[in-house]
Amino acid sequence: MITAAQMRAARALLGIDQKTLAEKAGVSVPTIQRMEASPGNVRGVVESLTKVVEALDALGIELIGDNAPSTALGRGVRLKEPAPPRGG
Repeated sequence: MITAAQMRAARALLGIDQKTLAEKAGVSVPTIQRMEASPGNVRGVVESLTKVVEALDALGIELIGDNAPSTALGRGVRLKEPAPPRGG
């Protein structure tokens, strides 16, 4: 699964806008907009989601799931688990 935040971050890393991603994936701009507006995991038609993930992969993006190691080389960013609050 891909989250809306991952989609937005992937576009930012690539320096592309929603229109470019839509063209590369063969989906409409409103589809990308809806996906990126999803809370948490992207919701949508599985075929469209697959096209977007494949397009991001072809553009050089590695999507990393929770608790999964990165298997590729290159730079990237990843969200850390928030540190537990310190007790007093």
